[in-house]
Amino acid sequence: MAEEKKTPDHHPADTNGDGIVDDREHEMYLEFKRKEMEDADAQRDAIRKMAWFSLFGLLLYPFAIFSTSLFGLSEAAGLIADIAPTYFASIAVLVSAFFGASAYAGKAKDDKAKK
Repeated sequence: MAEEKKTPDHHPADTNGDGIVDDREHEMYLEFKRKEMEDADAQRDAIRKMAWFSLFGLLLYPFAIFSTSLFGLSEAAGLIADIAPTYFASIAVLVSAFFGASAYAGKAKDDKAKK
């Protein structure tokens, strides 16, 4: 099915294409925009929570090594210390990939809006 070309004066709330935005279309458009804003807000909250969780994990990891050695669990401290490079690299890759994907999606959305 061919995509319809929209004229510059076409309002996005006009779902039936008659050039008139009636009350139902206007309500649907407002609801869609509200949901869109809620989704964007939830995404920003998720990014913020992930960043804080990762930061606390990175900061508390050395404390976990110290506390296990403090309680005389030297073998556990050694095991935790052995996986530290993998843990730090994994968290860094996870956070950078997520932020990179978010930035790319935001840029793509901005480029699409400019067209």
